[in-house]
Amino acid sequence: MHAAAVTFDQLSVRFAGRQREVVALDNVSLAVPCGTVFGFLGPNGAGKTTAIHVLLGFQQASSGRATLFDCDVRAAIARQRIGYLPEHPDAYRFLSGREMLLFAGKLCGLSGAILAQRIQHVLQEVDLSDAANRRIATYSRGMRQRICLAQALLHEPDLLILDEPTGGLDPIGRLLIRRIITDWRQRGKTVFFSSHELSEVELVCDQVCILARGRIVAQGAPHQLAGPGERLEQFFMRVVEATAAQEGR
Repeated sequence: MHAAAVTFDQLSVRFAGRQREVVALDNVSLAVPCGTVFGFLGPNGAGKTTAIHVLLGFQQASSGRATLFDCDVRAAIARQRIGYLPEHPDAYRFLSGREMLLFAGKLCGLSGAILAQRIQHVLQEVDLSDAANRRIATYSRGMRQRICLAQALLHEPDLLILDEPTGGLDPIGRLLIRRIITDWRQRGKTVFFSSHELSEVELVCDQVCILARGRIVAQGAPHQLAGPGERLEQFFMRVVEATAAQEGR
């Protein structure tokens, strides 16, 4: 049995609202085995980004516990093995792509020939070698998405956390992301990502978890969740709508 790269143990996050408390996550428990691709799904406002922010130390849990490789996420050492691509990535636009990666690599403790080799490798991985010396200000949205992904890959993390990684990408860019995720799994790495592109999720994920209203409403392998002749998108809509109907009673 695989060890867990990510665990949530009865994790809850609550915010003070104007009239009542807002529950972003409600006793969420899950375990993401090392070496797998895990899809973290849900409609807007389901709590996906909040959960990712807890993993990254951006948001404190109200109750429960989250760990990365059995280390509490509140410990700085827990995040040393992570590469992260946010939902709306941005970069220092006055730098070239190569300069940004050089800066990021030094922050990760890389230097010299090793850093130069890693920069060259990730630029090839995200298909930006030809644009590496251009200022990021000249990049398209999809190119900025890819250079920020390159930054996440640079230090060869054991866990990639990707929040809507295909946002702003054309079909060729989405195919590139899919190849990178597949390659990462083949290397024994773990990928934890949220996405609204359920057709992509269906192709690459070993396991998925669906959140609705801050709670897990379904979890398992994509082919096991959907019924005969049913796509993951259809199953997703069915369980989310059923949850909304129950909440409305």
